[in-house]
Amino acid sequence: MSASAAAMGRRTRGPAWRRTVWGEHLAECVGTFVLICFGDGVVAMTVAALNQSGRGTKIFDASGDWLLIGWGWGFAVAFGVYVAGGISGAHINPAVTLAFAARRGFPWRKVPGYIAAQVLGAFLGALLVYIVYKGAIDSYERANHITRGAANSVPTYSIFATFPAKYLGNWIGPFVDQVVGTAFLVAFVFAVVDEVNQPVRANLAPIVIGFVVVAIGMSFGANAGYAINPARDFGPRLFAWIAGWGKIAIPGDYGNVNTYLWIPIVGPFVGGLVGAFIYDLAIHDVLVARGETPAPGVDEHGRTVEDQA
Repeated sequence: MSASAAAMGRRTRGPAWRRTVWGEHLAECVGTFVLICFGDGVVAMTVAALNQSGRGTKIFDASGDWLLIGWGWGFAVAFGVYVAGGISGAHINPAVTLAFAARRGFPWRKVPGYIAAQVLGAFLGALLVYIVYKGAIDSYERANHITRGAANSVPTYSIFATFPAKYLGNWIGPFVDQVVGTAFLVAFVFAVVDEVNQPVRANLAPIVIGFVVVAIGMSFGANAGYAINPARDFGPRLFAWIAGWGKIAIPGDYGNVNTYLWIPIVGPFVGGLVGAFIYDLAIHDVLVARGETPAPGVDEHGRTVEDQA
């Protein structure tokens, strides 16, 4: 047997499910897990760990805190995409999955499994952050006389999921915010991977997509916490509900909006489709009409595997 044949044999060993769509589901779960571990982790650092460890006294007191969170989420996205990209294309976001199905030929039959895997990964990521930072969270709640599940527990709940700013008097403002933020996200993702435009090379696409998230957070983050990802919000929100934050998590009662749960789910789905449509209408389809073609052998949809029985 030649060395190359032996190497090929080693690469194809193991359970057959790894070479089916279940391998993609696992990659999406792990990629989203990484996203939430580092994303929720940086919020836990800012809200509870830094000030309770003697490294500061206040949270969200200055723009520096928002910069920490913005860059932390950007790195979280980049690392999640690097982890899962070679197997599933690293959507790690149901809004991205839906947009790729609607506009880029991603198989519709795979959409439910991808979304379920993303939500599961997000839930598990929130669980790990809670395990690591439970001491800091408990200490912050004691120091500030917070009753978990009461209205004053929003600061510690915010480690896991999003909530609307008080100046938004009803659901319309947060919903529009999520549509706009996710439209930008998906449009930029489409641009980054568009082989007839100016795609990112040398495996730098995850870093650039991370920068996209940083930019959205810094420019459109304060209104509603820039969830821009149904799994990123719902998975950790479900965990927070189980962990004792009650109605603050589900249905999401923040006074000005008392049933917030649906907004960071529906808003990103709508925004993702809007961003995909606008990008294709204004950019991609224009390039195709001008005769631009992908480089030979390039697949702009991300690597996937063939479904096997």
